[in-house]
Amino acid sequence: MGDKTRVLFAAFEATPFIKTGGLGDVAGSLPAYIKNDNFDARVILPLLNTIPEEYRKKMRFVDSYEVPLGWRRQYCGLYTLRKANVVYYFLDNEYYFRRGSVYGEHDDGERVAFFSAAVLESIKHISKNYAPDILHCNDWHTALVPVFLRELYRGDGRFDRIKTVFTIHNLKFQGMYDKYMIGDVLGLHKTPAEGQLETRNAVNFMQGAVIYSDAVTTVSPTYAEEICTEQYGEGLDGLFRSRKYKLYGIINGIDRRNYDPKTDQNIFVNYSANDLGKKVEDKLALQRELGLKEDPDVPLFAMVSRLTQQKGANLLTELLPELAKRGDLQVAILGTGDFRFENAIGRFAYEHQDSFAARITFNEAMSRRFYAGADVFLMPSEFEPCGLAQMISMRYGTLPLVRETGGLKDTVDGYWDAGENANGFSFKDFDVNGLRKAIELAVELWYEHKDTWKTLQANAMAKHFGWEESAEEYRKLYAGLLGK
Repeated sequence: MGDKTRVLFAAFEATPFIKTGGLGDVAGSLPAYIKNDNFDARVILPLLNTIPEEYRKKMRFVDSYEVPLGWRRQYCGLYTLRKANVVYYFLDNEYYFRRGSVYGEHDDGERVAFFSAAVLESIKHISKNYAPDILHCNDWHTALVPVFLRELYRGDGRFDRIKTVFTIHNLKFQGMYDKYMIGDVLGLHKTPAEGQLETRNAVNFMQGAVIYSDAVTTVSPTYAEEICTEQYGEGLDGLFRSRKYKLYGIINGIDRRNYDPKTDQNIFVNYSANDLGKKVEDKLALQRELGLKEDPDVPLFAMVSRLTQQKGANLLTELLPELAKRGDLQVAILGTGDFRFENAIGRFAYEHQDSFAARITFNEAMSRRFYAGADVFLMPSEFEPCGLAQMISMRYGTLPLVRETGGLKDTVDGYWDAGENANGFSFKDFDVNGLRKAIELAVELWYEHKDTWKTLQANAMAKHFGWEESAEEYRKLYAGLLGK
């Protein structure tokens, strides 16, 4: 035990306890793969009231303590449970965490500041045998952990040797608040942090994490390059360029056991790369479920996504009337998002029920049937730090059609560039014309080059995209920070 590198993974969500997006998938999967004979990875989360009762009943109380937060002294209860061989810790405070939703509360800044402070205080109470070597923080909800660590815990031997890693899953959300928070909530007035967190007459939590962390990672190599540019840097591009020496891009993975067409209980018919002919049965069943014309010979394009401009919903909405006139493809869309896209897509599907279907909701089981039943998976994103859906779709033998950005560029080899070595389709410019041409190419290949299509499917299903490779990259990063 003494020789193991101890990693405490701090996040505001982790599946199966709390999940609103990709961060939940990562925090719920990656630590189990980092853990091995030389690494002890554990996870610390807020005890939100949205956590299912089945897990709350299994939690064991460890300790309670006060958390200093500016002039406040707030109660914190520490609970633990073990799941899938990983130890999870939960921080309890009903005032901050007994809320109607995970995010979007009026005092989110104070809530995440409390969580960050409570994570550090918990280190005194977790266990004498578990003093972390690495604190791995994720997105703006834990961005204050490295700041508090260096400013408020310096000189305490339990904390001085801890190294920090900060991972950016989505740069669009940075945690920006009024400057009064520096003193009143964070208790950092008259410290160097006061200047380091300030930007454009506001406080920026994520900026603090980028400055104070020992290493900063993004969830794909291309996104790590992109955020150093004005186009993708969301106002922090200059800071990223100045910190390039500690900026790394490590691609996310997917849980291959969870997403497996051979064993997935959510799909109609199980299949694998060796009996891919069965996949058409999932397509026919999905067409039937959605009220589309049952036709194995027409290509079915699917999209499972938040319906926002970031995800390219604006491009698809604009292109739908053209696609309807073609008459040689079907489109199915699953997701929720901006009302204007929900409304436009829902209305269009209602008017073209033979070839277009929309389900303006999110349903995990139905999403699996989309992955399994579709021929092409649409991800025309404006930007995409990593993206998991394109990896999942390939796992199910469904070819992704993506815009070349972030993790999409790192994981999808488009047919235009890679030919028979491709595993999907791609386009460069974020405009309707690029999406149109990529769809036209996919339709042409579907009807006129069936053997090539099967080759691309085989290439896609052969891609690994497991967490093993990502976990090894993180272990190397941790070891480097610790001088091992």
